[in-house]
Amino acid sequence: MIKDKVAIITGASSGIGLATALTLAKAGAKVAIGARRVNRLEELARKISADGGEVFYQKLDVTQRSECENFAKAVLDKWGSIDILVNNAGLMPLSFFKSLKVDEWDKMVDVNIKGVLYSTAAVISHMKEKKSGHIVNLSSVAGRIVFPAGSVYCATKHAVAAFTEGLRQEFSVRSNIRVTSIEPGVVATELNDTITDESLQGFIENAKKMEALQAQDIANAILYAVESPPHVNVNEILIRPTTQER
Repeated sequence: MIKDKVAIITGASSGIGLATALTLAKAGAKVAIGARRVNRLEELARKISADGGEVFYQKLDVTQRSECENFAKAVLDKWGSIDILVNNAGLMPLSFFKSLKVDEWDKMVDVNIKGVLYSTAAVISHMKEKKSGHIVNLSSVAGRIVFPAGSVYCATKHAVAAFTEGLRQEFSVRSNIRVTSIEPGVVATELNDTITDESLQGFIENAKKMEALQAQDIANAILYAVESPPHVNVNEILIRPTTQER
């Protein structure tokens, strides 16, 4: 279903983004990968090319609107189309609000919310014009359930969930643009490495003991959504580890 389609993946240098790029490329999509760590993008691009896939990479900081616009333009210049956008870039520096880690709040809002808005804005006119496309946003279980030390992070993921539904209502019926919210539970990625609040060491250790989801599990869920027949709009996929209670 996605052979020769063009997919943009943000935050593609590691974790879910990396696994998604490999998975969509293997399914025949042309993948455009963006992230801040260019050396990792180069490694990933070499792997995709070695496996016979088509890939384009460029440094991308989703907090910069101009970089999102330039990235989309470069992809259109190269392949003439953008069919799928996977808004994956995200941060999770959990902390109790009383710790007042304001700089971390700002980064989360900039990446988790503004980054999704900027990246979507960069492709939406093209998708509207051709009356097709698929936008996949990475929300989280935290977009449904708030937990201690997650108030700001949960707020950003609630925002992504609300934005995703708003996109669906505005564009799915009128412009044939499908929209999907992917909502993972605990996934074994680098996200926990961004936690600086020392009082959360116990949380981190408990998460490590759990048989967490793997990045590939989420990539498989994304593949399922984008490979669904054109008349099927997979609106939400909530996916937790079997051992995760909430």
